[in-house]
Amino acid sequence: MRLLTLAAEMWDRGELARETLGRKGLTYVDRRGNPRPRPENAIARDSAIVFARLIRELRLDVGQPAEDERPPRINQNGNWYRRRG
Repeated sequence: MRLLTLAAEMWDRGELARETLGRKGLTYVDRRGNPRPRPENAIARDSAIVFARLIRELRLDVGQPAEDERPPRINQNGNWYRRRG
């Protein structure tokens, strides 16, 4: 339930950043007159990455066949294991 809540929060944060970018543009001019990317660019990008990872962890990424599943992780001892939700 916590991962699903966090995924929803990341979606909302990304949408808010994209709305702001739509209103204000992708860049701003700093005090020296140089164009700079708005901080919302990084917020939107990072939120999308976290959202995608959480959806994958929750196995909610429909449209992906089961054989495309990521391989299990390898621990420090070289043993395979699957993360349990």
